[in-house]
Amino acid sequence: MLELAGIIILGILAQWLAWRIRVPAILPLILFGLVAGPISSLWRPDGSKWLEPLYDAERGTGLFPDEYLFYFVSLAIGVILFEGGLTLKKREISKVGPVILKLITIGSLTTFIGAGLAAHFIVGLNWPIAFLFGGLVIVTGPTVIAPILQNVPLTPNVATVLKWEGILIDPIGALVAVLVFEFILSADGGVAFTSHAAISFFRIILIGLALGTMAAFALYQLIKYSLVPHYLLNVFTLALVLGVFVFSDALAKESGLLSVVVMGTVLGNLEVPRLNEILYFKESISVLLISILFILLAANINMEELQLIVRDWRGPALFCFIALILRPIGVFISTQNSGLNFREKLFISWVGPRGIVAAGIASLFGITLTKRGVPDAEFITPLVFMIVLGMVLLNATTARPVARLLKVIQEKSAGILLIGANIAARILAKYLQDNGRHVVLVDNNATSVKKAQKMGLNAFETNIYTDNLSDQFELLDMGYLVAMTSSQEINEEAVKKYRKIFGENGTYRLISPEELKENHLELPQQGIFSYTDDFLNLNEVARDYPQINEIPIESQEELKDFIRQINENKDCIPLYYKEPIGELHFLPADLSTIAVEPGTQLVYLGKNIDFKVQVQESITGGM
Repeated sequence: MLELAGIIILGILAQWLAWRIRVPAILPLILFGLVAGPISSLWRPDGSKWLEPLYDAERGTGLFPDEYLFYFVSLAIGVILFEGGLTLKKREISKVGPVILKLITIGSLTTFIGAGLAAHFIVGLNWPIAFLFGGLVIVTGPTVIAPILQNVPLTPNVATVLKWEGILIDPIGALVAVLVFEFILSADGGVAFTSHAAISFFRIILIGLALGTMAAFALYQLIKYSLVPHYLLNVFTLALVLGVFVFSDALAKESGLLSVVVMGTVLGNLEVPRLNEILYFKESISVLLISILFILLAANINMEELQLIVRDWRGPALFCFIALILRPIGVFISTQNSGLNFREKLFISWVGPRGIVAAGIASLFGITLTKRGVPDAEFITPLVFMIVLGMVLLNATTARPVARLLKVIQEKSAGILLIGANIAARILAKYLQDNGRHVVLVDNNATSVKKAQKMGLNAFETNIYTDNLSDQFELLDMGYLVAMTSSQEINEEAVKKYRKIFGENGTYRLISPEELKENHLELPQQGIFSYTDDFLNLNEVARDYPQINEIPIESQEELKDFIRQINENKDCIPLYYKEPIGELHFLPADLSTIAVEPGTQLVYLGKNIDFKVQVQESITGGM
């Protein structure tokens, strides 16, 4: 009982620690597992581990009989891969640049071949196991890239490349590793590709593709026609994933992983109602499974295997080759004629941490192949763990100083996060985007989000009460937060919850109808989007006059006069002032704090006004 509770407690503690110190969760998870496992045997009198995943009949210690640990790891990896498949979207591949497509194709192939050759010639692994290792270390993964990007404000080009590589390469790398694994099994651990091996290999591929696709469409139909009640949707999906995994494995041994990857990928690219609910549930399950899984897998490593990493020169030599030679080769080949400069390519070459999927699948494959007596299979798990730990440690500790050295770091985050995708928010976002700003809109209204996306804006559906926006890759460079929904409660919650994460340069919200009636001097002097118009006024003007205008201003007096004229006109709303260099700023409560220089412009929403005529009439009337 103590060990079972300890695994969960250690796993969640590691996840919390990773969040607190902003490092990839895999780092504390593996370290905790190693301390509870092989390292603990150094100080225990009988040389046993504090946490022994495999049951030892002689000592009467351990948690899982041999087969049951394998079954648990298999099913857990299956669920994790299904969730990874859900995130792989065709539209995402189509909208990323050629650089990222080359990185996940040419770069992956370079890593696969180079790591396989290195594992054979440096460590001495046989060819099948060497190339299985090569397939496993392809994967970077979003779970290890995200904390690094969140902690280091990189320039847009570099952040975009690393972000999309991490998202797209996870399921692709897993699929490559699964295919190599199936090849090894079909050839009975050898390299000879006999007719029997060929038949077994293609049988696995065919069943995995067919069963995964059919299961995805079947679940889609069940959800579409409401044949599964809402309260059972998540657990029903989980049960179906496990059922597909087991059934596929029964039809063709070891085809279950491929089936669930295909099922997740197909389902993620269909217009599935309530898909976000399934994805959020799978993310929660994945966090729990990953926490348990990596404590167990790290604890299952023996000191003899660990010494290969610590004492044998071949382990560090393999790590240095992959991190310092192979990764740069793959990046520079993939980024030829890309528009990235040498410093940007060099930093992307430096940051390539391996993730949870690589370590998890390595452990599963290592257990399976070792049980089958495949030579050198026992080295797969410790070698991949070494690469994962080494890369995460290297990148997490050096990313910021290296980024500063190479000058690929932003001095401050300049992105703008708009909470709300109503018509006014969409118009403002379009203007800001056209002026070179990175803007993201979030809303829980699917219709509003789709309208924003049709305008070419970056928008996604979310709920600020239940979802964690800090995990979203799109928001890594956000420095301004503007809450402009129709609900004052939501606006205030967004400001309260995300001020420190996305509002380092400024946090703003719409004024409420009640506040609008108060004296402006009694309102907060910072953080109000407009002191003269609430949500209703803003959206009425945006609906009737969906345009944003700019007018040059020459002095403080002219600025105040223009603002007065705009406020007197119910079809106009003042928004920003624009510096001569193009920098946009929200209008403060006290206009006298604005330094008006030649070339400064006032930006307002609504009907175009001929200010000069009105100013001239005012002067004539005074005379």
